[in-house]
Amino acid sequence: MLTMWGKARELAVMTPPERNRWVDFLRAVSILAVVVGHWLMAGLYLDADGELRRGDLLSISQWAHWLTWGFQVMPVFFLVGGYANQVSWAATTAKAAPDQAGVYRDWLASRVQRLITPTFPVLLVWAALALVMTQAGLPRAQVRMATEAALIPVWFLAVYLLVTAFTPIAQKLWARLGWGSFALFIPPAMLTDWLTFTQGVPWVNFTNFLWVFLGIHQLGFAWRAGKFDKAWFAWGWFAISLAILVRITVFGFYPVSMVSAPGGFSNSLPPTLALFALGAMQVGLVLALEQPGRRMLESVRVWTATVLMNGMIMTVFLWHLTAFVLVMAIDWLALGGFGLGPVPGTAEWWVTRPVWIAVYILALLPFIGIFARHERSFGPVRGGRTVPRLRAVLGVLAICAGLGATAGLTIASPEGVSGVRWWGIALPLVGAALMGFGPVYRPRQRPGAHEMG
Repeated sequence: MLTMWGKARELAVMTPPERNRWVDFLRAVSILAVVVGHWLMAGLYLDADGELRRGDLLSISQWAHWLTWGFQVMPVFFLVGGYANQVSWAATTAKAAPDQAGVYRDWLASRVQRLITPTFPVLLVWAALALVMTQAGLPRAQVRMATEAALIPVWFLAVYLLVTAFTPIAQKLWARLGWGSFALFIPPAMLTDWLTFTQGVPWVNFTNFLWVFLGIHQLGFAWRAGKFDKAWFAWGWFAISLAILVRITVFGFYPVSMVSAPGGFSNSLPPTLALFALGAMQVGLVLALEQPGRRMLESVRVWTATVLMNGMIMTVFLWHLTAFVLVMAIDWLALGGFGLGPVPGTAEWWVTRPVWIAVYILALLPFIGIFARHERSFGPVRGGRTVPRLRAVLGVLAICAGLGATAGLTIASPEGVSGVRWWGIALPLVGAALMGFGPVYRPRQRPGAHEMG
């Protein structure tokens, strides 16, 4: 870690002064909030008979539903994504050749590669683990529970890749409509919820993955255009969005919890209008704090920590639940469930959380040591040659379909000799090959952890 800190500090002092460091800070903080939130919500404990039970904090503590307003920060990541994608696309088109279609294909392949390449190891490792556990005779329900818990994060990547693919269209909409390019996503989100909850139309609610997150992504364009520069405007945006959120949850139809919770429908899988309002509220808050935040990031130590976190951000996100599963498995099999007595939500359980989170961090460190150095160490797609348009489209769709199936169905199959849904693992690999890259790390001379992600 000292070596990683030294490298991060070297990159930190080289940061150009025009860089908006608040973008990187929000990216790091949002992922850390997701990690800690997952470690808190997924609690295992021993019942009175000594049986291992899967406890859900939200099912036991009603007040904990309010915590999700702070821990469900995926909208912040899409805000940052909008800002970063626009920066990247503008830089690419500024030096583009006349073949704009070819430029888009190469740009998209590069963005996809940055996200999907670190994902291959976790998919392949868990495919191997599912195979071994099945052949060892473990109940398939337990294999499914382990793989499902460990691979929860990949649903986000499928959605983010689709939203990223819309960047050039989103940029044209922003250039033509301004704020209207954000507002136009609100009616489809409202219509989707009406069709889902009033008319009972099946599957239509999954379109809200696009309407909600494209809308928040569009706010990243507004941020970069300086629309939130005045603190009073950002605070006003926050206050109005908070009022709307309270009205439709506390005094309305939607649950308070912004993640899946027992006793009601989910506001996040798929997203609802409530999550849209939460995202707008969070945007107002984090951008109201931008100026003091940027002054804070002038500290070399704070900025170095931010650079360090961004250099391993995908590794932490993809492997944090694997670390959790590993700790629970070792504790249950080797230590007999030591320390798992407190029921989630009790005072004793809360007191022990800092200790358990420290244990999870220690379990995560080996994964960081193995995989983080590869996070940015890939070379140009196809040596810089353009992939055909149809292949690029099919590649993105295959990757997203594979990741979506992995998150929704899990890779553990209740049937078959192997116990693994191999097609779910194969789809992202095939998609990557179609786009001109694969799960092979090709080191560059200097990993660009300081580059705009």
